[in-house]
Amino acid sequence: MKILAFETSCDDTSIALFEDNTLISMNTASQIKIHNLTWGVVPEVASREHANVIFDVLDVVLNEGNISLQDIDYLAVTTHPGLVPSLLTGITVASTLSETLKIPIISIDHIEAHIFSNFLERNESEITFPLVCLTVSWGHNEIYYMKSMFEREKLWATQDDAAGEAFDKVAKMMWLWYPGWPIISKLADEYTWASTKLFPRVFLEKSEYGFSFSGLKSAVKREVDKRGELSEEDQKEISYEFQSAVNEVLSYKLIYAAQNQWVETVLLAGWVSANDDLNKRISGEALKLWLKFFAPVKKLYCMDNAAMIGVLAYYRIKYNDFEHQIWGVQVGKW
Repeated sequence: MKILAFETSCDDTSIALFEDNTLISMNTASQIKIHNLTWGVVPEVASREHANVIFDVLDVVLNEGNISLQDIDYLAVTTHPGLVPSLLTGITVASTLSETLKIPIISIDHIEAHIFSNFLERNESEITFPLVCLTVSWGHNEIYYMKSMFEREKLWATQDDAAGEAFDKVAKMMWLWYPGWPIISKLADEYTWASTKLFPRVFLEKSEYGFSFSGLKSAVKREVDKRGELSEEDQKEISYEFQSAVNEVLSYKLIYAAQNQWVETVLLAGWVSANDDLNKRISGEALKLWLKFFAPVKKLYCMDNAAMIGVLAYYRIKYNDFEHQIWGVQVGKW
């Protein structure tokens, strides 16, 4: 069974080819250099760039997989959530191929796909249910309880910015480039002094699962303004203290949810799941409580990528949990 998967929810044009649940080839065209100019994604610009490169990306994937479109059995495409103009590019191409080739097309939820990135290059039996998952990225920051593979309940979400968006905005405050979390993480790793807990830990109610990063972001802005022109050491210290404040809250909330829901497995997914400090914190706390902890096996799978779309499609096909429908589903932003 061959699956061709499309992901265009934001600013990466990604297409992947699967043989069952094995990734055969994947190609992703990044728009980071373009959006650096505006310190963030402009939806109309992102959509135009998707349209400019999507067929080149498709050619690379088919050539690397040594396959033609006529050999594809299923198509899968992200339909929600995301930036509407970007989503429509992938949906239009995938839907056209579906009609032309007369093969089924599977609608994929972008956030659910991030969760399923944990199944890439793992045996299905390794991840046991029920479990709790933290999704943490630019547009979303939620905790989910999953009773089974396709039974997902949102326990809580951020009340304002997602952690990834906060990383981007703090980077912008310090005149660093977009996206923010990789450079913030890099500078934080280079900081060699002990933590002074410069910024507050915003737990809201410790007995709840919610997040809020707007107050922390404001605290960073005040510190940046107070220091004036930042030295490299200032940037490292602020990056380290900010990252610590975010990750301490994220790891606490995930572990608290796991204990409160009486599960033995915790997952991490989304862009910020590539953050080494966050992984170490959650892994350490999970180990103390004999919890099984999983994050994507490669940082590539933490980002927006078509591999996560394809692996979710595989499991929906395997368990016959999908409908051949595209234009009738929700297409919406974060």
